[in-house]
Amino acid sequence: MPKSLELFIWSVKNKKFNLKFFFKDIFAGCTVGIVALPLAMAFAIASGVSPEKGIFTAIIGGLIISVLSGSKYQIGGPTGAFVIIILGVISNHGFEGLVAATILAGIFLIIFGLLRIGAYIKYIPYTVITGFTAGIGFLIFTTQIKDFFGLTISSIKTDTADMWLNYFKYFLTFNTYALLIGAGTILLIFIIRKTYPKIPAQFVAVGISCLVVYFFDLHISTIGSNFGGIPSELPHFAWPDLHFHTFRLVVHDALTIAFLAAIESLLCAVVADGMTGDKHHSNTELIAQGVGNIGSAFFGGIPVTGAIARTATSIKAGARSPFAGIVHSIILILFVAFFAPVASYIPLASLAGVLMVVAWDMSELHIFARMFKAPKSDIAVLLLTFFLTIFADLTVAVQFGMILSAVLFMKRMSDVTKMSRRTAFLTAPEVVQEELDPDATSKRIIPKGVEVYEINGPFFFGVADKFSDELTRSDLAPAVLILRMRHVPAIDATGIFALETFVTKAKKRGTTIILSEVARLPKAFLKKMDFYNIVGRENILDNLDDALVRANKVRVLKNG
Repeated sequence: MPKSLELFIWSVKNKKFNLKFFFKDIFAGCTVGIVALPLAMAFAIASGVSPEKGIFTAIIGGLIISVLSGSKYQIGGPTGAFVIIILGVISNHGFEGLVAATILAGIFLIIFGLLRIGAYIKYIPYTVITGFTAGIGFLIFTTQIKDFFGLTISSIKTDTADMWLNYFKYFLTFNTYALLIGAGTILLIFIIRKTYPKIPAQFVAVGISCLVVYFFDLHISTIGSNFGGIPSELPHFAWPDLHFHTFRLVVHDALTIAFLAAIESLLCAVVADGMTGDKHHSNTELIAQGVGNIGSAFFGGIPVTGAIARTATSIKAGARSPFAGIVHSIILILFVAFFAPVASYIPLASLAGVLMVVAWDMSELHIFARMFKAPKSDIAVLLLTFFLTIFADLTVAVQFGMILSAVLFMKRMSDVTKMSRRTAFLTAPEVVQEELDPDATSKRIIPKGVEVYEINGPFFFGVADKFSDELTRSDLAPAVLILRMRHVPAIDATGIFALETFVTKAKKRGTTIILSEVARLPKAFLKKMDFYNIVGRENILDNLDDALVRANKVRVLKNG
């Protein structure tokens, strides 16, 4: 059940449904609404659409997410994560393609929630998230250079390298006023953040830049000069004229949008939990995000997700329930209805400054730099994801990052799992360990021609392969080899097939394999995969003593 409905039922049951209960939510909603206003317009412009579409997204998407969210504090709206993917979709398929991709992404998110995939998003490696977040931050920064410097560029490029080449080519066309306004906006945001953290810095900085442009009549690009201002009409429902062919073309983009929305919204919910001590419902959150994206598309908006900075602002301002998010949408509605003409004076250089600060925040350079102290494999994943985000696209970056992380994880699991020959010379720590263990191999009489190996850790392909290589390299060809598996908590299909290969090789060398003390779950999986027929049911025993008795019988039979 959505958190908002839970809260409403609780309030009615406990007779706490009154204005005093919602006073803090009203204040928090007003605060975050003011913060969201310049961000919504800036993200829309950066995404290649008109500024009102960003506001419509925050109104409709934000309202739906607040009502249905799996987190009490989630504030929805357009975010920086979508900027680059939206630019690409519009460039390739037009705005109709974006509408189709947003609707399809919403459907995917609902399916993710119904399939309960929300709990698994948290397993995405931190290096992958850090890499593509920093990459997105760099791309946002790159897209804002034109407006920040007020460059006059004849052709717009979407490729990162081409954009930078264009900036160098047309750098002498920069507008001094635009540069001063952009730099002043950034400076004001950081000063206000440091000295008066409770004041919405972006709103104040954009407001002051707007007044400067109006009173000094500066000749720089504004929302009015580039987009004709913002219409005073509220978002209204419109059924898009789309065809199946359009949906088919944007499936890849829709999956990217859905994936990014899922990651960012659940990360946002986790941040909110950390700040409040609350517990979100991840699958409910995904369904809410799905409905929010579909609703945004039908009301002329762009993709929407949980916004971490705005959610944190709402919580710091005193939010106690989803009603803060509803108030946030109402504030944006009031702006469109009564103050839309004022937006015409907002300079694009100022919004570019706002987005450059967003890019800085997203990049989290201190964390990115800290990751270089991690193992080289983690650094490789980080840099691969980062550079693929910049020079390829987000989907490719995350896919390759996940694949490399999975491969490295398997290698690490293989490294963690230890194999030791218990009938050979033991090291000092192993001797101590054997003395403390009542079931230790050293406390048993091992018949001649029998070897005992013990595995500690999960049994995956790398482990079985390594074990097989060790046996192959050695001169040992015992009559019987007992494989103690009491400390093997898991075995997968790949591990079982590798184990089968090992058993087959051992048989060719005249060695019988006996498995001892297989844990319940691995044993059930071995039985299900018909491994008993390969090694022999009589060669899978519950304890070492029985395994030694069986080994002695096999040894005697082989010796005639």
